[in-house]
Amino acid sequence: MMLTRRVFLTASAAALADRLFAAPKDAKSPNPELEKLAGVALREAKKLKATYADIRIIRYKNQNTGLRLQQERGTNKTLAVPNVFEDSSFGFGVRVIVNGAWGFASSPLVTAEEIARITGEAVIVAKANSTIQPKPVILAPTKTYRDHWATPHQKNPFDVPIPEKLALLRDIAEVIKKQPKVSFSTANLSCRSEDKYLATSEGSSIQQLVLQIYANISGTAVDMSKALSRTRNYNPTQAQAGWEYVPEMNLTENAARIREEVLEHLAAPPVKPGKKDLVLMPSHLMLTIHESVGHPTELDRSLGYEANYAGTSYITPAKMGKKIASEAVTFYGDRTYERGLATAGYDDDGVKTTRWPIIENGIFKHFQTTRDQAHLVGEKESRGCSYADSWATVPFQRMPNVWLKAGPQGTSLEDLISGIDDGVLIEGRGSYSIDQQRYNFQFGGDAFWEIKGGKKGGMISRVSYQARTPDFWSACDLIAGQSYWQQYGTTGDAKGEPTQINSISHGCSPARFRGIDVIITD
Repeated sequence: MMLTRRVFLTASAAALADRLFAAPKDAKSPNPELEKLAGVALREAKKLKATYADIRIIRYKNQNTGLRLQQERGTNKTLAVPNVFEDSSFGFGVRVIVNGAWGFASSPLVTAEEIARITGEAVIVAKANSTIQPKPVILAPTKTYRDHWATPHQKNPFDVPIPEKLALLRDIAEVIKKQPKVSFSTANLSCRSEDKYLATSEGSSIQQLVLQIYANISGTAVDMSKALSRTRNYNPTQAQAGWEYVPEMNLTENAARIREEVLEHLAAPPVKPGKKDLVLMPSHLMLTIHESVGHPTELDRSLGYEANYAGTSYITPAKMGKKIASEAVTFYGDRTYERGLATAGYDDDGVKTTRWPIIENGIFKHFQTTRDQAHLVGEKESRGCSYADSWATVPFQRMPNVWLKAGPQGTSLEDLISGIDDGVLIEGRGSYSIDQQRYNFQFGGDAFWEIKGGKKGGMISRVSYQARTPDFWSACDLIAGQSYWQQYGTTGDAKGEPTQINSISHGCSPARFRGIDVIITD
């Protein structure tokens, strides 16, 4: 291969990133070389009269492996289509406050000279912003830290060879495709890492390693005579973890179940619409939580600062301390729970992550906040919700993990079902729609079962439900106990312009909702 300038620079950057972020699992403090580079930005910012400065030096890596098995039309031959995608990104971003306004600049060239130059650019941006900013930025106080934090893991998923991953995925896809009526099957495995370093002019120096791993398997059955197809998915809990988590996903075990359920789904009769009681499983309810609780409790949406991308919020600061759900409903924001996708030691403001109540026994308590938002709702500390998806983007308020507290100890799934005369049990994610204030919504799912006379019956199809957010959560009258609690994640939460992507988890036990409008839909 010809050694072009681009190849040389890419290889040099990769070698530098490997050196900067190489650290034993038990490391207690950041790499001194990272601290030396950060010092350049902090000194330059001080020289240029910035009242606050921080620098983030970050490397991201993504890897997606997939395999699809499909019968070739008109033959008995099965085609196997593998797919592998990898990318990485390495660079730094500098934030400053000058004359009471933020300034930001970034670069993929991580050298002392470039860091000094980019810091100067950030100062120029801040000075320009200060001429149009009506009020100065106010940062809530935070302690300073010098620390090294990493996702607990035994083996980094990136250390596992791609052929080994593809072989695993093929075995799983073949289990699903074993039934000839299954037209095609897919199996996918993804892993992501963030090597992050943050230094602030207040004295914090924090290095972190975040590892994420997640998978999906599916089968699709087709009835050509009816021009009908149905797909059944299994999405194990997406997690912050190492390769040792893969056996816990039980992919092969669930592949056989998916194979049988997709055929049942294909033959399932449509739902009879009307008001029904719902039992929503964690794999489904996580998305309803995300859209109707997670997003409307973001403070910038509530205040109208975030509006263009997916709207604002029906929850305003005036609703703090007011009832917006039933007494059975308590939600927590949490960036500390092990394996949660939004879990970290510290946020991108250098705030140590915490757990706090969002809704407590139906009463709205707290918004999600960052250091420069806390004072807007009369609070003295940030909730630790600052995050940027790249060294090249500005940190702003992003959703933490959001948990629905489990119900009374000993409450079972059967207890929820037995109290229903006419209802539906819903599992998995489906299509959804929600308005610009997160107030009116419609959700589908991946699989549905009829409930009649307190008993779970056979599969039904074409189910969606509609509600207004406060009415929906006020209709929640019973939640299963802690032994049923599970978390599920989403890795594509989009917000902002330019758009940034966030990964978060939502956890709950199965929950029952009374008198919800169920409609028939595809």
